Amino acid sequence: MASEANGRLLSGFLDYLRIEKGLAALSIRAYTTDIDQFAEFLEKRKRLLLSARRNDVREFLQQLFSHQVDGRSVGRKLSALRHLYRHLLLDHRIEHDPTLNIESPRQWKVLPKALTRDEMETTLAAPLSRRAAERETKESAALAIRDRAMLEVFYAGALRVSEMVGVKLEDVKLEAGYLLVRGKGEKERVVPLGKSAQDAISQYLETARPVLIRTKSPPSRKEREKGRATTATSPRSSPLLFIARGGHELTRQRVWQMVRAASTASGLQASPHMLRHSCATHMVENGADLRTVQTILGHADISTTQVYTHLALDRLRSVYQKHHPRAKARLSEIQK
Repeated sequence: MASEANGRLLSGFLDYLRIEKGLAALSIRAYTTDIDQFAEFLEKRKRLLLSARRNDVREFLQQLFSHQVDGRSVGRKLSALRHLYRHLLLDHRIEHDPTLNIESPRQWKVLPKALTRDEMETTLAAPLSRRAAERETKESAALAIRDRAMLEVFYAGALRVSEMVGVKLEDVKLEAGYLLVRGKGEKERVVPLGKSAQDAISQYLETARPVLIRTKSPPSRKEREKGRATTATSPRSSPLLFIARGGHELTRQRVWQMVRAASTASGLQASPHMLRHSCATHMVENGADLRTVQTILGHADISTTQVYTHLALDRLRSVYQKHHPRAKARLSEIQK
């Protein structure tokens, strides 16, 4: 239910559309639905239509996308809001149009949800926490250490799943603090590793990987179909950094399962791409420039990284408001 103030404002705008613009009843009804929906979104934030900000509009549209609303419908709602705020601006009811310079939804790229920093910390700790709670074997301990190392690398370097399973031992430069990663089109990039990721990889290489190399691996599907149900006993060598039991290559599906299992500790069902997005989001929120984020993510074009622009602008605005001596001063106060 719209507030009384929002109701009066909307009623006046609809009269304008009906009387001055001569719109049909069906069009009036569509405007009413779209603006009512935005008004309800604002009221949950304790804000009115007259006090809406640009970021409110962006997050409203982003929420529509996350609820699987198609781009055409989102575009129609943005158009309705533009007409409303243009009318209010011309009527001197507001000083700034919150829809100004918001790009058309067809230009948007929908971002997956980023984990909060607390959720990320809980997810990173999940494999070792689960290990402590379960009956431990050498193999389960090795798997927990491996999973923790993989989660740390996902978050440190914003890797894709295909990149994670393809990292080779020779690509690891722990002393220098980076990985060589082969991304799309076999393009190589340098991915920095923080202290936490370096320590996790070191522990994995020293204590867990040798165990997994020697662990008996279950027979493959082809072996089972041919009646060869014995398990492999001879240790295998592998050029890959992260391996499955018996030195086998990890599948993308197994990595997805591992990330999802770890994230349940935070009450989530995260994907590897959400960890990649969380890395980029937290960096931008902490002041990283988009060119640096582009390099780490391995985007060929800066336009792909510009989906994080609104995060960078929010950060810029908050820092400016906090630190600029005249950011909050009104002109009347300055002239006193």
